[in-house]
Amino acid sequence: MRRCIQLLILSLATFAGPATAGDGDFPAEKLESLKSEVLKLNRGLLILEEDLLYPAQSQIAVYVSMDVGEYFQLDAVKLHIDNNLAASHLYTDHQRHALIRGGIQPLFKGNLKSGNYSVSAFFTGIGPQGREYKRAANLELEKTDEPAVIELRIADSEGKQQPEFQLVQWPAP
Repeated sequence: MRRCIQLLILSLATFAGPATAGDGDFPAEKLESLKSEVLKLNRGLLILEEDLLYPAQSQIAVYVSMDVGEYFQLDAVKLHIDNNLAASHLYTDHQRHALIRGGIQPLFKGNLKSGNYSVSAFFTGIGPQGREYKRAANLELEKTDEPAVIELRIADSEGKQQPEFQLVQWPAP
């Protein structure tokens, strides 16, 4: 069904081009209205697909945040759930600067049944004095029927003049 609507959208976009009143038998107003309806249908299907793929009772989302970034230049993150690689990401300069300016990057979205899990994140980058830096942080997660949200937090410690890495579980909404 979704594939059919996507094909319909593509064919409408190709067929219609910029709608003008003199384009033959099909009035421009009806064509624009049809395009609008198809786009609304596609949006509804995307929302439905997300609800089906990630039901709230089994949903887990993991985000990366960075505070200051003076003592650590992030290159990559690997996320493991029960010693299985769940996600990994290599960072560009643009992404790194967005994190330093307060951005939060979605790293992983998936499903977990209720139960206990070990969540580990491995951070690699450039640390103090320009040396290669690898660190890990762990969290024991007790997944319930509520959605789980975890933040991989990288923060500078002024006292230690080192970066600190934490996995923080947000409270259920």
